Amino acid sequence: MNRETNNTTNVLVVGTGGQGVITASEIMSDVAMLSGFDTKKSEIHGMSQRGGVVTSHVRYSEKVYSPTIMEGEADILLSFELAETVRWMHYLKPDGHVITSLQRIIPPAVYAGMGSYPDNAEMVIRQGVSHSILVDALLMAEDLGNPRLVNTILLGVASTLLDLPVDGWESVIADRVPPKFKELNLVAFDRGRNFN
Repeated sequence: MNRETNNTTNVLVVGTGGQGVITASEIMSDVAMLSGFDTKKSEIHGMSQRGGVVTSHVRYSEKVYSPTIMEGEADILLSFELAETVRWMHYLKPDGHVITSLQRIIPPAVYAGMGSYPDNAEMVIRQGVSHSILVDALLMAEDLGNPRLVNTILLGVASTLLDLPVDGWESVIADRVPPKFKELNLVAFDRGRNFN
């Protein structure tokens, strides 16, 4: 039976429709492949046009057979929204890392009275995960003049925990974004890398 190597890196990327979850996971996958790793990616779009949940699994190593991360196996949970962070924390390894935006997106069901948004999401994350990085990525993106830079900022933060070369990230980001936004995205990536 074929077995994956023990050093597979597992990153679960989560958020809601329109936040750039898929783009972020595609960039990460491209960087891993450019770095010579076997890379697998899977995604679930949900009702992405309506702000529904979007998840993407990114796995890379010398050899990867399955694109899916099992519960308790994620090295990093990269989340674009606080409630989604809480919802997916059980996918982390005991020593896993959370990187989350502080952004709150209230789903339509809450407005319709069919659910509630967790008031204490930040506390749940900090108490539940010893390695947690909470980033006001939307504020940082708005300071740079474009709220769509949230995903690039979060990728910058994630890049500090992943064994992938910085120039690979910069090259893939430069290739993936429209030319007129290239420099701004590279600045956003650098802001994320230097977040503390």
